[in-house]
Amino acid sequence: MKNDMNAPGHPDDRKNTMDLPELGTSLLNRVPPRLLSTAERYLKSIPLLRNRLAKETDSMLAGLEGDLKPYRGKLPTYDKLPAKGLARQEVLREMGQMEEKEEDRWRDGLVSGAVYHGDSEHIDFLNRVYAINSQSNPLHADLWPSATKFEAEVVAMTANMLGAAEANAGRAPEEHICGSVSSGGTESIMLAMKTYRDWAHETKGITRPEMVAPSSAHPAFDKAAHYFGIKMVRVPVGEDYRADVKATRKAINRNTIVLIGSAPGFPHGVIDPIEELSELARKRGIGFHTDCCLGGFVLPWARRLGYPVPAFDFRLPGVTSMSADTHKFGYAAKGSSVVLYRGTELRSHQYYTATEWPGGIYFSPTFSGSRPGALIASAWAALVSTGEEGYLDATKRILETAATIKRGIRAIPDLHVLGEPLFVIAFGSNTLDIYKVMERMSAKGWSLNGLHKPAAVHLCVTQRHTQPGVAERFLEDLKAAVEHVRANPGEKGTMAPVYGMAGTVPFRGLISDLLKKYMDLIYKV
Repeated sequence: MKNDMNAPGHPDDRKNTMDLPELGTSLLNRVPPRLLSTAERYLKSIPLLRNRLAKETDSMLAGLEGDLKPYRGKLPTYDKLPAKGLARQEVLREMGQMEEKEEDRWRDGLVSGAVYHGDSEHIDFLNRVYAINSQSNPLHADLWPSATKFEAEVVAMTANMLGAAEANAGRAPEEHICGSVSSGGTESIMLAMKTYRDWAHETKGITRPEMVAPSSAHPAFDKAAHYFGIKMVRVPVGEDYRADVKATRKAINRNTIVLIGSAPGFPHGVIDPIEELSELARKRGIGFHTDCCLGGFVLPWARRLGYPVPAFDFRLPGVTSMSADTHKFGYAAKGSSVVLYRGTELRSHQYYTATEWPGGIYFSPTFSGSRPGALIASAWAALVSTGEEGYLDATKRILETAATIKRGIRAIPDLHVLGEPLFVIAFGSNTLDIYKVMERMSAKGWSLNGLHKPAAVHLCVTQRHTQPGVAERFLEDLKAAVEHVRANPGEKGTMAPVYGMAGTVPFRGLISDLLKKYMDLIYKV
């Protein structure tokens, strides 16, 4: 396993390691992953060590349970259906109590990403759109042709924004940029990877498909590899946190079906060298997917505003598919994204059809059969009501706010910004435990994203942060958090050990077990 302890911005591992049995972390990080996995299975079979690990993880999770379940003892708990249905007003009252408790942090801009617009008038508008279309289902196109109209136009508007006009020029209609609406970025990515698998099998006879992705690419690609039997080949990123083109070239073989690049990547907010990577794919006759889930509705407008945005979309001939989330900076309601392809022939491998079922012929363009037409309608409404002028204005304010925050972080001793991001700002420290800084920020109401390899924290800047005083408050609180951690190096926290463990413990199965227990806790009534 690659040891990132000396990577730029990564603090000394001793500052982040959880109080586990001595495992020789620095030595074990040099052991190949396959041998580590075997060793881990052996160590976990030893009762003393297994019990110690269980005790440590259970202790950490016990400290988190109160935060995950804040309504216990304050609101009724339902572990079975009530004998008599609650009055609707009572249901609304309970929901209102929870909403009131939860909305302050995101409305005040204390959250990284998560809520990308958040203006009350915009939310009310989308809620009205949803109510009008609440019963629609694209599966029944004869009943709700409005749903198919909305979906086709959302795809077309998104494609046009991402270079379709230039890509389509002089091309036959079947070669034009096309796509579909999905439930979110993960489904868009999984649909694309399933599409490449089936395309490569049918056109090239590949039965052991592989994809090549930088280490920074979203885990949705790993999920697709896991579900669809594709081998994931991860390549490193450079010192600038962008995909390594040379390493990518070396990783390509006769089973490679698709290369991946992010614009930008979620962890560090930097844009991979899409032009070089996609040209590699084009010359080898394989697919290239630009993951633009985060930046799809920012980068085109940033370019229009004069920011130095490198080529990343269908203007590049090697880009054969893209994903862009309408429910992020497209400002639609949660639960919608767009996946795009260069031509209907490629998209056809995404579709599913059944012709022998006694219930009649069946087909679906995405993974779901029934789909919420109301969410597609809300995406359409968000796009047409915002328009080019609205996206330009929002992007301008977001990028100006991000510039203020980047300057402020760079001015704080002990902190540095990773790479050259636009609006997703990752920062770390060579001298302090950055996870303790994050935890101190959490105590002040901020919800930030913890990263590892290297250890860092990031803030995804949204319209919520462009409100007067939010950027200034963030920088003031961050400066105070750094000063507190510097003055109290031995102070322990709740989440800092979890992130430290994830970043330094070489046994990845141990981390996986912890995450599974965390998910079990989420489902606990």
